[in-house]
Amino acid sequence: MSGKNPGMDMKTLRALAEPNRKVIIELLRDGPLTVGEIADRLGLRQPQASKHLKVLSDNGILEVKAEANRRIYKLRPEPFHALDAWLNSFRRVMQERFDNLDDYLRELQNKEKS
Repeated sequence: MSGKNPGMDMKTLRALAEPNRKVIIELLRDGPLTVGEIADRLGLRQPQASKHLKVLSDNGILEVKAEANRRIYKLRPEPFHALDAWLNSFRRVMQERFDNLDDYLRELQNKEKS
């Protein structure tokens, strides 16, 4: 097994690490929003919100749809699937370790009984 998951990109984590961008992702989890709605909910001016949205879009986390004179932002599922797969690889390893620990503890208990 290689040390790098080809679907997991560190750019995604870096983009999500900034607090305002993390909140934007959480807002968009409930559905698409315009830049104005995002700015209002974050308490930011629209140009500041637009900068964060550009970083998230440039890193493939959001998709943007122009509708009349509005830009509507929504989450792209692919980066989150890759992130989930990456995290699951750790869950499997940790579960194996817990299973091994359970086996070892059972073995110790059996030795004590005999």
